[in-house]
This record gives sequence, structure tokens and C-alpha cells, in this order.
Amino acid sequence: MGLDALEAGEIEQAVQLLAAAAAADPSEPALWMNLAKAHRTAADDECERAALEKVLEIDQLHLMARLRLAELHERRSELGAATDHWAMFLGVCGNIPNHTPELAAMVRHARQFVEARRQALAGALEAGLGEALASASERDRRRATAAADFMLGKRKAYASQCHGFFYPFLPADEFFDRGHFPWLKTLEAATDVIREELEAILASPDPGLSPYIEMPPGTPENLWSDLDKSANWSALHLWRDGSRIDEVCKRAPRTAEFVESLPLARIPGRAPAVFFSILKAGKRIPPHTGVTNIRTIIHLPLIVPGKCGFRVGGEVREWREGEAFAFDDTIEHEAWNDSGEDRALLILDCWNPYLSGDELQMILRMFAISEAERPDRPLRG
Repeated sequence: MGLDALEAGEIEQAVQLLAAAAAADPSEPALWMNLAKAHRTAADDECERAALEKVLEIDQLHLMARLRLAELHERRSELGAATDHWAMFLGVCGNIPNHTPELAAMVRHARQFVEARRQALAGALEAGLGEALASASERDRRRATAAADFMLGKRKAYASQCHGFFYPFLPADEFFDRGHFPWLKTLEAATDVIREELEAILASPDPGLSPYIEMPPGTPENLWSDLDKSANWSALHLWRDGSRIDEVCKRAPRTAEFVESLPLARIPGRAPAVFFSILKAGKRIPPHTGVTNIRTIIHLPLIVPGKCGFRVGGEVREWREGEAFAFDDTIEHEAWNDSGEDRALLILDCWNPYLSGDELQMILRMFAISEAERPDRPLRG
């Protein structure tokens, strides 16, 4: 009767009848949707809103209720609420495999509306933060910009993911601030010497490079399968698992001597690792995470032909020859060389700068105890 009255244009009677139907069966969303339609026809925004919110109290994923609320807020220029409801509408639509032409049109409108609001917010943030960002330190500017990008949906949050030893409560910092590593300037000043020794090695009949990825036979298919035992990503280690490779260090004596002077992470049998990393032309290293967050990875670019990039979490950087940077490799990262020439870096690891001296001593003790508890000899009965 209420729907018939609505069809006949008897709006007041339709509202009364449909309200009675909803009161008689308040758990039925369709009855509240009918009532919302009647209120919308009567141009009663507040009552329409109340009826639609009743639907969402029953079913948060009700597509039409979310759509009508988004339209209502947009109609009233309530831009914040409209943005929220259009975004949630898009989220619900993401679970619908096939869109009708009518639904597809509404999805396009929702995307355009949300994007327009994002652009407006981006402009407001740029205007409102511009002066403060210009006077901020490099660290603060980088962090505030990343926070703004997160607010705009341009960046997602990345957590530390360790495949080995995890040390809790350390900040998940994608690229560490250079202020933690004052010796990076000294490392950068040695770029020409290090590159000269590497180029001599690469020009020799047997550079001694080996694939960086070498998995045991029988390893199931995984993200490293394409690089397994491949020269597309190769390495020449000067130190590996904490041990100095003398025959390699003799081929790059000035590099080895310089590395000895650096404050590297030193764990018997584990760290440091120091090596030349070669990524072939046109090749990529897939997104992955590292072993432990107690260390920091340092890249010193030596040969960078261009079109080479590196991403850690939500930040992408280009390698520039002679400009070192430090990052946490337990945050998802990837690399690519889209040029026609090979790319070469010196890679080494030092301690995570957020660890205290006492923590370093306890970490070393943990590893020593762990090794003592798993001796490589038969247990006596």
C-alpha cells in the first residue's frame, strides 16, 4: 500500500504506511530502503538519512544504502561524509565480479568524486605545509611528506618482516637518516678508488663473480626461482658471513683496507657481508625482505648507467654514483636496471642505529649462547 501510494504521488500517506511497515519488521533492510525512498521524494533529508542508517545498522555492506547515503551527502555539499561513503561504496563494489551498466556508471562517478577530493586535499596540504616543509630539516621534511602521502592514499605502511632474527620495538625506517652514519662521507670519498679496483676485476679474464641466489636442489618454486644460479644478479664477496675472503681482498686491496676501518656489524659466523653487486642490463630483483632488523644495509653506487631504480617500502630512489644511502632491508624492497648496461654497487652492513651499546652486547651474547647450544658434534648418551 505504501509503495502504491508513493507511485500515485501521495507522498504523506506513503511515508506513514512505509514507516508502519518498517516498525512492524525492523530487521528487514528492504522496508527501510522503501521508507528512505519516500523521504527522498519528499525532500526530507534528515529522515532519509535516518532510514538509510537503519539499513547500515542491519548490514554494513548494503550497497544501495551506501550509495544513497553518498548521494545524499554529496547533494548537501557535506564533502567529508560524501567522500567517506563513496570510498566505502567503492570498497563494497570491489567484491562484485560483474557490474551492470548502471552500477558501472555509479562506480565511475564515485572514483571521480573521491579523486577530486584527494586532489583538493593534496593542494590544501601543499599550500598549508609549503612554508614549514621548506624550513624543515631533511629528515623532518621526508617524514612529514611521507605522512601526507599516506593521508592521501599515495603510500601504504610497510612493517619490518624478518626471515631470521627479529629485535622488537625498533623503528621501521625505510631509509635511515644520514645523520646516524657520519662516516658515509668518508665512504663516498673513496668511490673512485673502489670503482677503479672493481673495473680492473671486471676486465680480467676471470672476475670471479658468482650468482647471488643459489638455492639447494629440490627447493620449491618461489620468488627467487628466476634468479637461481643466474648471472643476472651476481656478487663478488670480500667478506661473507663475517669471514674475510683473502683471495678477493688481494684483488681489491685498497677497498679491503678501507672497509676494515668502517664500523661494520660484526657477529662471528654471521656478519659483516661486504660485496660487489652486479645487476645485468634489463634485469630486476623482485620485491623481498631480509633476514634481521639489527643491521643496516649500505649501498655505495659505483657504476650506474641510468634507468636504474630502487624502492624500499613506499619510497623510490635512483642510485647516483658516489652517493651512499642506508636502509632497512627487512622492509619490502626491490631493484631494477632498465638500461642497456650492467649496474654495480658496493654493499656492506653495519648495526641498526637505534640499538644501544648495551643492546649490541646482549645481542652478541644471544648469538654466542645460541651457537653453543647447537654444537656440530654428536651428543653423547
